[in-house]
Amino acid sequence: MTKTLHIIGGGMAGSEAAWQAANAGVPVVIHEMRPTVETFAHRTGHLAEMVCSNSFRSDDDEQNAVGLLHWEMRQANGLIMNTAQAHRLPAGGALAVDRDPFAADVTARIMAHPLITVEYGEINALPPEDQPTIIATGPLTSEGLGGAIAAETGQDALAFFDAIAPIVYHESINMDVAWMQSRYDKGETEEERTAYLNCPMTKDQYEAFIDALLAADKTEFHEGETAGYFDGCLPIEVMAERGRETLRFGPMKPVGLTNQHQPDVKPYAVVQLRRDNKLGTLYNIVGFQTKMKYGAQTAVLKTIPGLEDASFARLGGIHRNTFLNSPTLLDDQMRLKSQPHIRFAGQITGVEGYVESAAMGLLAGRMAAAEILGETLPAVPDTTAMGALLTHITGGAEAKTFQPMNVNFGLFPPVDAKGGRRNRKTRYKIYTDRAKADWAEWLGERESLAAE
Repeated sequence: MTKTLHIIGGGMAGSEAAWQAANAGVPVVIHEMRPTVETFAHRTGHLAEMVCSNSFRSDDDEQNAVGLLHWEMRQANGLIMNTAQAHRLPAGGALAVDRDPFAADVTARIMAHPLITVEYGEINALPPEDQPTIIATGPLTSEGLGGAIAAETGQDALAFFDAIAPIVYHESINMDVAWMQSRYDKGETEEERTAYLNCPMTKDQYEAFIDALLAADKTEFHEGETAGYFDGCLPIEVMAERGRETLRFGPMKPVGLTNQHQPDVKPYAVVQLRRDNKLGTLYNIVGFQTKMKYGAQTAVLKTIPGLEDASFARLGGIHRNTFLNSPTLLDDQMRLKSQPHIRFAGQITGVEGYVESAAMGLLAGRMAAAEILGETLPAVPDTTAMGALLTHITGGAEAKTFQPMNVNFGLFPPVDAKGGRRNRKTRYKIYTDRAKADWAEWLGERESLAAE
């Protein structure tokens, strides 16, 4: 008799994981605490409820990484993408949906599947060793289960609020202004001594930056986001409100650095960026967690010398979240290393966004089903959007600075294409063509395996 797969959480990831596993022939039980236990963010008891936006973002599968992820999920008969298409709203090149009918339809499809059962009620403990489980409880994981996860993984491994610093594409940084150097040239290797990218400011530039920062539109805290939040990560605008010089003696201190372009000129302040992935294609702005609204944030950050033409893979923010330090805790099959009968999927793994969450649910569901059925899945190619995200959260990201991430081309192995930013369309098309071919091959190998 085939073992039952238990999935805790019926959001985007949990619903998709259940669908994929059940379609592989594995019985599934989804444990969903809503509506028995409410959260401050949800309004209904539907599965896959869209709490914030009704958008799955760009649907362009040739020039956009999230659009490519849409394509890959559709090729894998993804529940979330197929249902989204049925409830699509006019939104230009984006995939937006009528959110309540969408969630109701996902719920109905799950309920109608002969191998899926939904049980309502809160789970407060980790499952026993003989119970294959996917935990997909999302950013609003309940206090009881969150405590159990924290106890197993170590308290520091589970963040209850995330401090997101903006991430910039390296290719968009003006290296005629910026330079590579670690503070005081610290490090035993050349790579370590040049681990940071530095953007210098004069006094006038710093004062103008502070003025813009203080005047920028900010997002207010939501209900449930408390002041205790600030203990470890003050937003830069709050630091600036405490004093105009606070940032200059904090994350923007200019000490231990020499401007390679103007070695005789001492910067008044320095903005540092740190590599965010192993490929070196992405850099995060150190200490720049913020609640500035996105439009204001882009405008303010582009006043930083060297970032005038910056292109952002992710903008900054601070909000309630529950996520693991996945590069440390999960293996490449999304299993908890200390308890491999437990997989994690969705936002709790450190991906950001509805689509990314559902995508990791899709992979976790397939991986769990294969294991239960005694199959061995081929490795997901890191040239695909799915594989790039999976690789990032299970080892490609820097564990010490791990923060939630959207899918973007900076996560993909580079392609051999010349021309820099001017040839971006050609380069992105090479990324997506390669990904589609590799994803189709992976799906074909998976289907062949299942047929044996």
